Amino acid sequence: MQTIFILVKCELGKAYEVADEAVQGVEQVSEVHSISGSYDLLMKCYLDDATDIGHFVTSKIQTLAGIKDTYTYITFKAFG
Repeated sequence: MQTIFILVKCELGKAYEVADEAVQGVEQVSEVHSISGSYDLLMKCYLDDATDIGHFVTSKIQTLAGIKDTYTYITFKAFG
């Protein structure tokens, strides 16, 4: 299992709709947080090891209505 975080910049006024669609419609999205700064949302996603991260982001996330831009962080290890 691989964990990625995706920063999402939304069209004006669309952040809540994008967040709802991501949580409801994309199985791999576990959490969506509204954030301050240059981006509007932070998505936490769990992907199978065989999943191509680039293909997932471009086909499942960037195609959601209301998204203008994304920035993806790939994680190495979780501490807890």
